[in-house]
Amino acid sequence: MIKLSEIPTTAPKGLDKKDINKERKKICERISELQEMMYAEKKNSLLVVFQGMDSSGKDGATHAVFSECSPAGVSAYGFKKPTDLEFSHDFLWRVHQQAPEKGHIKIFIRSHYEDVLIQRVHGWISEEHAIKRIEAINAFEDLLQFDNNTTVLKFYMHLSKERQLEKLQERIDDPDKNWKHNDQDWEERKHWDKYRFCYEDVINRSKIPWVIAPVDDRWYRNYFIAKKVCETLEAMNMKFPALKTDIYAKESKA
Repeated sequence: MIKLSEIPTTAPKGLDKKDINKERKKICERISELQEMMYAEKKNSLLVVFQGMDSSGKDGATHAVFSECSPAGVSAYGFKKPTDLEFSHDFLWRVHQQAPEKGHIKIFIRSHYEDVLIQRVHGWISEEHAIKRIEAINAFEDLLQFDNNTTVLKFYMHLSKERQLEKLQERIDDPDKNWKHNDQDWEERKHWDKYRFCYEDVINRSKIPWVIAPVDDRWYRNYFIAKKVCETLEAMNMKFPALKTDIYAKESKA
């Protein structure tokens, strides 16, 4: 049983920021190599889910971890309020369309979990309905994993309430970040405890384990996530496909 209150949101003590940033750069270069291998082999795919409270760094982590990768094989999708068409279907209809094809990495900035978080916090669906949706999500992720060789890697962006306050205030105080400000983020902050309960419940009901990423320190957040992504890709034991024809060898002998 995971208890978020018992897990640190900050970097371990004793780490050198410069050393960690250098190591993270090497890891990101390796991620790029592995992504190219995945794209060439076309046997596997990776779905990376970033979920967390407002200002937990979902966009920042996406840029930092995948900036070395070719856009041909990596893309990100941010889930917002469903459209009228999406509302007229089951809640996973719009999600399935964004799942990665073989050979690709897809990043979900927010995800299908929004429909068992914000709706549950605000009482827009019943507890029974929420639990049914979590069961449906487990089945959906099973389908991706076993029917399409899609590894699902889910990060809970573990942010402290104090750090969130600092980040939200930055969006007001820093002119370069004013565009990020949204009054609604401050309203959602009032429901911090409810969100924390719902996140913890989802994490513990999930069939595919979540990775709890400490994100208060941006430099460590990026390293931590990059390291886990790299380890996940390495475990796929991918390789570049061999040449399928000897036509060039024959021509060179002629």
